Amino acid sequence: MHRIAFLARLALLLASFASFAARADEIEVRDVSLRATGEGLVLDADFAFELTPRLAEVVANGVPLYFRVEFELIRRRWYWFDDTTGVRRLQVRLSYHALSRQYRLSTGLLQQNFATLEEALNVLKRVRNWLVVERSVPLSGDYEAAVRVRHDVSLLPKPFQLSALTARDLHLDSAWYRFTVRSLEQAPAPVESRDLQGAPPR
Repeated sequence: MHRIAFLARLALLLASFASFAARADEIEVRDVSLRATGEGLVLDADFAFELTPRLAEVVANGVPLYFRVEFELIRRRWYWFDDTTGVRRLQVRLSYHALSRQYRLSTGLLQQNFATLEEALNVLKRVRNWLVVERSVPLSGDYEAAVRVRHDVSLLPKPFQLSALTARDLHLDSAWYRFTVRSLEQAPAPVESRDLQGAPPR
């Protein structure tokens, strides 16, 4: 009897977590495009979302928030396993500095300061010219591309991570946005130009 009661509680807990995860999609992926350049394939994407009041309070109190933009490029093969051609991750750090009273977005060594949270979010919601596949990667035929963005709860301080197990307002995620890219080829590398002035006559 005890074992049956335990299994029933476990099933109920798993069902509640599944329901919790099903409500996690609060970021909408919009206007995604993939194009070829001399360096490779670059991605442009727009996201629509607002911070929950809890997340806005957390960052205003000096706790940074980390957002991860994830990209995949897959070639479907009916005769074998799918070929994962490209996988990229972009991490953006959103923080607030009380001394300067400014919000800051950081990506690697790049930083931008903003007077308001709204201004910082307007930039965070837009990805431009993100190199997702190097030119050296051979491409041909049709591919499936996918992109998503999420607030990385695992990088919050431990007390917030524990709270996030039951607190919905600390989560902010999008579903995978998938689209087919047909006859995908990369642009050729730029041709080096040389100044021919003063060259000896032939």
